[in-house]
Amino acid sequence: MKTLQFREAIQQAMSEEMRNDDTIYLMGEEVAEYNGAYKASKGMLDEFGPERVIDTPISELGFSGIGVGSAMIGNRPIIEFMTFNFALVGIDQIINNAAKIRQMSAGQFPCPIVFRGPTASAGQLAATHSQAFESWYANCPGLKVVVPSNPADAKGLLKSAIRDNDPVIFMESEQMYGDKGEVPEGEYTIPIGVAEIKREGKDVTIVSFGKIIKEAYKAADELEKEGISCEIIDLRTVRPMDYEAILNSVKKTNRLVILEEAWPFGNVSTEIIYHVQDKAFDYLDAPVVKINTADTPAPYSPVLLAEWLPNHTDVIKAVKKVLYK
Repeated sequence: MKTLQFREAIQQAMSEEMRNDDTIYLMGEEVAEYNGAYKASKGMLDEFGPERVIDTPISELGFSGIGVGSAMIGNRPIIEFMTFNFALVGIDQIINNAAKIRQMSAGQFPCPIVFRGPTASAGQLAATHSQAFESWYANCPGLKVVVPSNPADAKGLLKSAIRDNDPVIFMESEQMYGDKGEVPEGEYTIPIGVAEIKREGKDVTIVSFGKIIKEAYKAADELEKEGISCEIIDLRTVRPMDYEAILNSVKKTNRLVILEEAWPFGNVSTEIIYHVQDKAFDYLDAPVVKINTADTPAPYSPVLLAEWLPNHTDVIKAVKKVLYK
């Protein structure tokens, strides 16, 4: 094992795949000369040259469309958004072309493309730069949505995403790029659509993904001191979702808390709750509790932002609620 930052794991995944396949290239704002807005492509221009690490104008609609067209004729582009908030400018290409072209062409045109970049909040970036888009893209058939929470998962899942023959939305976090973790050395991938139990437990299941899962770990540590055992599942992939992993855990613990950094209405949490009540209702000993951000645009004030975001205290309260403590 080698300790890497999250950004380094991303860079390794892209570089390793590009060395093995000349049809793969990286394109986006500041990915080349500046080594990436968050230095996730550091050194790649020097290794692969300007034809495969391509700086673009500030035109997400334009370079998203170029990527989709390129994928349709045999390339495997990686399109980096400086933030998925900016992807709203290019969402027509993602939803109406990348996600649908295989079906609309009767299978004649696959679209092996990865759209990657940060999602959700990243400190005091206010309302238009702090939105979580996982459920937005997961709502569209034809897209796969991956949200890793640590460097090892980021590398293994990104390599799988690049090799996938369908479009993949790969969501990161500005606040995770400096996170460090052990990453396996040598060749490895992690299959898309497989969740992982990060912590075994018997009293309650906590499901989460992305950077907010750190708050679940903090809560579990505190609850353990009180004799409460939490099982934590990291979804890793939002679509396709590993329902089986969730259901198996709920059948063991009989209680479920879902932690998600997104607005409360129509999100990933509500999808999980539907499937649990449909497939494991008789196993539940308490109603499912979901924890989300406040139902407002993200505030700029640090005091208000702390109230807006879910935290480990919210998780502790939710766990005690389902345990009737």
